[in-house]
Amino acid sequence: MSAFEIIGGKRLKGEIIPQGAKNEALQILCAVLLTPEKVVISNIPDIVDVNKLIDLLRDLGVNVEKTGHEEYTFQADNVNVDYLNSAEFRKKGGGLRGSIMIVGPLLSRFGKGYIPKPGGDKIGRRRLDTHFIGFQSLGAKFIYDDENDFYKVEAENLKGCYMLLDEASVTGTANIVMAAVLAKGTTTIYNAACEPYVQQLCKMLNRMGAKISGIGSNLLIVEGVEYLGGTTHRMLPDMIEVGSFIGLAAMTQSEITIKNVCYDELGIIPSVFQRLGIKLERRGDDIYIPSQESYEIDTFIDGSILTISDAIWPGFTPDLLSIVLVVATQAKGTALIHQKMFESRLFFVDKLIDMGAQIILCDPHRATVIGLNREHQLKGISMTSPDIRAGVSLLIAALSAKGKSTIHNIEQIDRGYQNIDTRLRNLGAEIVRK
Repeated sequence: MSAFEIIGGKRLKGEIIPQGAKNEALQILCAVLLTPEKVVISNIPDIVDVNKLIDLLRDLGVNVEKTGHEEYTFQADNVNVDYLNSAEFRKKGGGLRGSIMIVGPLLSRFGKGYIPKPGGDKIGRRRLDTHFIGFQSLGAKFIYDDENDFYKVEAENLKGCYMLLDEASVTGTANIVMAAVLAKGTTTIYNAACEPYVQQLCKMLNRMGAKISGIGSNLLIVEGVEYLGGTTHRMLPDMIEVGSFIGLAAMTQSEITIKNVCYDELGIIPSVFQRLGIKLERRGDDIYIPSQESYEIDTFIDGSILTISDAIWPGFTPDLLSIVLVVATQAKGTALIHQKMFESRLFFVDKLIDMGAQIILCDPHRATVIGLNREHQLKGISMTSPDIRAGVSLLIAALSAKGKSTIHNIEQIDRGYQNIDTRLRNLGAEIVRK
């Protein structure tokens, strides 16, 4: 098991480019299964979860070629659906949560989609009901093998219908849309997720010949077509990395420019960090963060304590709440962090408390952070990364802390952040991979 050793307390400086969006990649890569023609995808992040999915596509018979820097060509003209019954598939498919999104396109094009219970971060319950209820609404038969934790959906013909999703699941919406594009008739999906990642998927499918309207809203209308062709697609920069780097700059009192962020796709992310007192400036499509000696948390109009909570898009993404929580530890003022979606995601605060942060974990969903206003610097400790986002949050805390920190289980961080240690060293960070 690898680890990062960090000597903190150093101010960083320079430019950094965010990787391609991890959560978009997991959807877009699965969509190549919908056509026998070539699909060219660029700005693919070189991270563990994405590389695992690419390997899984190869195992399914997709011809994969690396054609440039972070660019691949995929051609699914010889898919081996029998691979879905293999022991190897059960092992590989169960090691990656994003593998759930192969089910929609396989069901749509080949009449069957199987998946073992997928893995991913241990951040609380992450149910799959929305996916399979949607497939059943389209006419698929659902079979669950509880002894082996194996899910199957099968259908000779999918038929369009109206459905009201029980939750605005991003992956559920993506999966159902990919199943519906080749179904007979029209599918209306209400309470659909409308994150930029889903918008990107729908735009790509339309270029392939799909007929999807309502993109960017929570009401998607999909008119089924008989065939989808090839296309080219470039993925957005990862908004979670953008937010992480804003938090990094604030915590380490650093002057950093984040390049090519696709600012208009960031929603309220910049304004949430500004409410924490962080100065940032849009320069074209870049974000410039000056070095700040201190930053003060805003309050609500009536003077009450600022609450930052996650919500479905265009609300604040849950993937950045861990970063916000860490940033608040050195601010002036108090904030309540409310993680609504996952009940285990705030448990990493015990490490921050050991580092000297003042945090009250109210319950599994809420933490009150009393900012230290830099009167007391966090201290370096040895700790373990529990998941991707908490791992990067602890890394940011360590970079701001006095002395040496060691972060174990960094494989979790590598799942979502590309060459993070190399890119941080380029900014002047003292970080070594052991």
